[in-house]
Amino acid sequence: MTIEPVLKHVQCLGSRGLHRMAYWEWGDARNPRVLVCVHGLTRQGRDFDVLARAMAGEYRVVCPDVPGRGHSDWLADPTGYAVPSYVASMVTLLARLDAEQLDWVGTSMGGLIGMGLCSLPGAPVRRLVLNDIGPAIAYEGLARIGTYVGKPVHWRTEQEAADALWAISQGFGPHSAEQWLALTRPQLRPDGDGFKPHYDPAIGLAFQHITRENAAAGEAMLWAAYDAIACPTLLLRGVQSDLLSAATAQAMSGRGPRARLVEFEGVGHAPTLVQPEQVKAVRDFLLSP
Repeated sequence: MTIEPVLKHVQCLGSRGLHRMAYWEWGDARNPRVLVCVHGLTRQGRDFDVLARAMAGEYRVVCPDVPGRGHSDWLADPTGYAVPSYVASMVTLLARLDAEQLDWVGTSMGGLIGMGLCSLPGAPVRRLVLNDIGPAIAYEGLARIGTYVGKPVHWRTEQEAADALWAISQGFGPHSAEQWLALTRPQLRPDGDGFKPHYDPAIGLAFQHITRENAAAGEAMLWAAYDAIACPTLLLRGVQSDLLSAATAQAMSGRGPRARLVEFEGVGHAPTLVQPEQVKAVRDFLLSP
């Protein structure tokens, strides 16, 4: 039997009123075991289709489209495109899910949101997976992302979009043509006779003024959040990552929740959790005694 998700929405409060956040729900909605999977900066919840299918037998899997992406509303105030606002939206989502305890998988930005949530007193997260992200974020990786995020683009066909997205996504590692098209299609929004990215270009505004100094400015605060995490934590890293250095990953394994580190050769930023060995690493950690 083919398992497909259900698209739902929840109202969240922002600086200029309410906005709807979309989320994709897999598995039995009555299952008390909940897994929340949160995507990276320019992505959306369907990135986790492969992982969700692998976990839906054990969990109610919930994959939100972070505000400004996918089927969620764009924000009237673009300053709301920041981790503290996203954490607030996720708290609203968790209240909707009525889960006393849950597990969290966060890729890149989704990992930062997870760190922010898990650092709060009384956080309901039982186990945390951080996918290629940590408190120290390499400036070179941020600068690379800043070269394309929010820039106006138009693609005539799905294949043209897939080729263009692949050109800026080499860090995702090897994928078959079928795998990459499956990851590409939810990224596209109809635009006249073609397609454009399925996110608000305003999410890129913060990258216009990024410097090495301000990239490092929030590091102490992020380390404090990481050190406050009490739940078992798995850290995934692409060996060629330009966002999460080997030194930062090693530091994360020795302080705070002392994350268990699993690395993937031939991958940079960030593992897509599509390949079998990546899915297995997450599954083994979440389902272990």
